[in-house]
Amino acid sequence: MSAELSTAQTATRVVLVTGPSGAGRSTAIAALEDLGYETIDNLPLSLVPRLLDGPLLRPLVLGIDVRNRDFSVTALIELIDRLTRAPALRLEVLYLDASPDVLVRRYSETRRRHPLAPEDAPLEGITLEVDLLAPIRARADVLIDTSAMSPHELRAELARWFDLGKIARLAVSLHSFSYKRGVPRGLDMMFDCRFLSNPHWVPALRPLTGLDPAVAAHVAADPRYPEFITKVRDLLLFLLPAHVEEGKSHLAVGFGCTGGQHRSVAVTENIARALAEAGWQVSKRHRELERRALAQPGVKEAGGA
Repeated sequence: MSAELSTAQTATRVVLVTGPSGAGRSTAIAALEDLGYETIDNLPLSLVPRLLDGPLLRPLVLGIDVRNRDFSVTALIELIDRLTRAPALRLEVLYLDASPDVLVRRYSETRRRHPLAPEDAPLEGITLEVDLLAPIRARADVLIDTSAMSPHELRAELARWFDLGKIARLAVSLHSFSYKRGVPRGLDMMFDCRFLSNPHWVPALRPLTGLDPAVAAHVAADPRYPEFITKVRDLLLFLLPAHVEEGKSHLAVGFGCTGGQHRSVAVTENIARALAEAGWQVSKRHRELERRALAQPGVKEAGGA
């Protein structure tokens, strides 16, 4: 057993929970408390290091959001970096997310004002908050989209990731992206999907995304696709246990194409299914589809290459 793995197993688990208002952060904190964690919500960021300098009797959950008294993205990233380097702690950043239209609906149901835009429509505050938290989202070890989840389903998903009776697993995040918009920060490895047949040149498929079965079938019909998927899957299944042995807690893998809408999305979905079937815990992020959803809340993604 490596020294890094031994340290990872004996260090105290600390889960930092954040995400946009309305995405389920309070529900998540309550669920983690039920799993046996000590929970502290909205502690000023400046007080967190002082809290963690003392002895921790059990695993700890810290709830952080934009309402924290001294909140800033820079301060939160610095805190994440500091806690990541602490040998006595094993930090995991849990980011609860939801689509803008779902967040708007939840605010409408509760009739609450958004903390970043109390005098405006909730969408204004939601847009500001999503943009503000984007660098934190990119640092997440576990990202859970609660858009289609009930509170019960969210609790079940959290139990899969954070049950103290289970050995912590490597968090694998898969990202689709457009090379035109640049490579996402924080990737550990990436694969170029631009050699595959491009659905953009098929008029009926152009407005769809890689989440659509017709687009996925078109990409999969490329004669090079089966071998590519097999080799990428086998490579990742070979590498993931090695990263676990070295004590790594998170691995980010990117799949890029020209527009980030068709090929990279279809490949990401395929690899995510393959890794999940092999027993790995996987989260997905389709960056360009999220950009379009944010630009047009409630409207399905369209356009792009």
